[in-house]
Amino acid sequence: MKFSLKNPKKTLHLVSLGCTKNLVDSEIMLGKLKDYTITNDASSADVIIVNTCGFIDSAKQESLNTIFNLHDERKKESVLVMAGCLSERYQGELQKELPEIDVFTGVGDYDKIDLLVNEKRSAFSNEVFLASDENERVITGSSYHAYVKLSEGCNQACSFCAIPSFKGKLHSRTLESLIKEVKSLVSKGYVDFSFVSQDSSSFLRDQDIKNGLELLIDEVEKIEGIKTARILYLYPSTTTLSLIDKIADSKVFVNYFDMPLQHITPSMLKIMKRGKGVEKLNELMNHMRSKPNSFVRTTFIAGHPGETIEDHEALCKYIKEFKFDRANVFSYSTEEGTTAALSKDLIEQEIIDARAEEIGEIIALTTAESLENEVGKIFEVYVDGESDEHEYLLSARKTLWAPDIDGEIYINDNELGENEQIKFGQIYTVKVTELVGDKLLATVIK
Repeated sequence: MKFSLKNPKKTLHLVSLGCTKNLVDSEIMLGKLKDYTITNDASSADVIIVNTCGFIDSAKQESLNTIFNLHDERKKESVLVMAGCLSERYQGELQKELPEIDVFTGVGDYDKIDLLVNEKRSAFSNEVFLASDENERVITGSSYHAYVKLSEGCNQACSFCAIPSFKGKLHSRTLESLIKEVKSLVSKGYVDFSFVSQDSSSFLRDQDIKNGLELLIDEVEKIEGIKTARILYLYPSTTTLSLIDKIADSKVFVNYFDMPLQHITPSMLKIMKRGKGVEKLNELMNHMRSKPNSFVRTTFIAGHPGETIEDHEALCKYIKEFKFDRANVFSYSTEEGTTAALSKDLIEQEIIDARAEEIGEIIALTTAESLENEVGKIFEVYVDGESDEHEYLLSARKTLWAPDIDGEIYINDNELGENEQIKFGQIYTVKVTELVGDKLLATVIK
C-alpha cells in the first residue's frame, strides 16, 4: 500500500509492504510525520519511506525492487528511508551495499522517524518497537476500520520462520493500553477492528496470562460504538476450544477464524515444529467450522524440506475435504538462521513450485465454492465507495470478512428508493444475486 501526506512546505511518500502488522507501524510513522503532506507522486516527494518486509524471498525481492524503482524516480534533494523487517534483518549488509539509501532504520524506531528524517541519520534500537495508546496514528485506507496490534515477537520455534531472530520473543501490550487505543479510535468514528500480531492467540502469555484473548473480548464488548471486530493469526498450540466458543458467543466479534496451519500430516507438523498433533488440530478446525456462519481462513507451505509425495497428496486431500473459505499457499523459501535451512532433505525448486501450483488450484476451487454458497443469501456489508471496476458499481465487504484479503462485493442495485443515497463506511443489508468471476453482485435491500 502507498500513502502520502500533504504539507504546504514538504511532502511525504510512504510505501508499506508485507502484512497488516507492517501497516500499523507505517501509520505510526505517518503520525510522527503529520506535518508533512502525503503525496502519491514519489518523484516530487521530499521524503520517501519504504517500510520493508523480510519474511520470505519474494517479499525481500519486492522490497528491494521498490527501493530501486523509487530511487530511480526520486528528485535529487529528497531523503530516501529504508525501514522495517528487511532493513533490520540485514542491516550491516544493506548499509554497505545500498549507498542510495539516506536513512536506514529497522523495527525499533518507528516512533523516532521524525528525528531520523530531520537529522538524516540511521538508527537501529536494540528493542523492537511496541505500539501503545500514546502513539498518534494516521489511519489509512478506511474511514471506519482500523487494525490494532496486540504484541510483537513470537515464542514459537517453527522450523521455516526467521521472525523471532529479528523480532525477538513475545512482548504483549497491556490490556489497558489496547482498550485505551480502541476507545480513542471509536471516538474518532472507527467501528470495525481487526486485532493482529505474529501470534495473536499467545497474547499476554508472556505476562503469565493464558486466556489473554478471552479477556480482550470481554473488555472490547464493553466499549460502546463498536459494531464488529475480528482476530487474525491464531496459532494452533495456543488456540483453545474455549477461545473459539468465546468468539462465537460474542456480540461484537464475528465468527472469523484465521489460523495458518502450514501442513496437516503428523510427520510434517513434527518436522515444521508446529506444536500440535493432527488429532488436536482437527478438533480445533472442526470446532471452528461448527460455529454458525463461520468463516475459516488458513495458509499452507508447499515443499518444506522432508515433505514426501505422500505428505503432499494428504495435504491436497485435506484441503479438498475441509473446504476452507479462503486460503493461501507459499512455495517453501530457505531462510537463513532457521532449522529448516540446515536440513539435508531439500526439495528441488521445480517440484516445490509444482506442488504449490497444485494446492493453489485446489484453493481456487474451494474459494469459488465458498463464494457460490453466498448467492441468494441476505447479510450485512460495509460499503467502502465506488469500485475500481465501474463508476456505477459500489465496492462493499461482508462484515464478517477482513479488509483487503477476503474479497470484494459489487453493489449494482438499490431498493431503498431514488432519494435514499448510500453512505460510504456504513452498514447495509444486501441480497446476493449472482457470482461473476470471483466477484459477488448484490442489491441493497435495507
